[in-house]
Amino acid sequence: MRLLKTPLCAALLLLSPLALADVEYHTPNPDRPFSEAVRVDDMLYLSGQIGFDEATGALAEGGIVGETKKTMENIKATLDKYGSSLSQVVKCTVYLADIAEWGAMNEVYVTFFPVNPPARSALGSSGLALGARTEIECMATVGED
Repeated sequence: MRLLKTPLCAALLLLSPLALADVEYHTPNPDRPFSEAVRVDDMLYLSGQIGFDEATGALAEGGIVGETKKTMENIKATLDKYGSSLSQVVKCTVYLADIAEWGAMNEVYVTFFPVNPPARSALGSSGLALGARTEIECMATVGED
């Protein structure tokens, strides 16, 4: 695009908010094609988590209830690892392999946000990684509550 070659456009690109943002990519497993979390200034964006239990090498037992509990525990651990917490989550997106399981997922989910629940979207999908029943991604602020 010719417009991008002008000095004014180059200067505007350098002054864009993203160019000025402090960005950190947290990729503890370089064999995976995504970052576990990305911090942009005071916001932390988590990749989707499933109810995978590292200790057993399998999804948590108990169907949607067990998987949702383990998913939220995994999210809590990731938030803690990068300087945030569940109380700083501002938005979650919940993916369900079967939207009919929304009620059972929700019963567990709400226990992790007893006050100031974050904004949330929930939707059904045609399949999730490793045959999971749910995957949840979150955005949170970083720093002191």
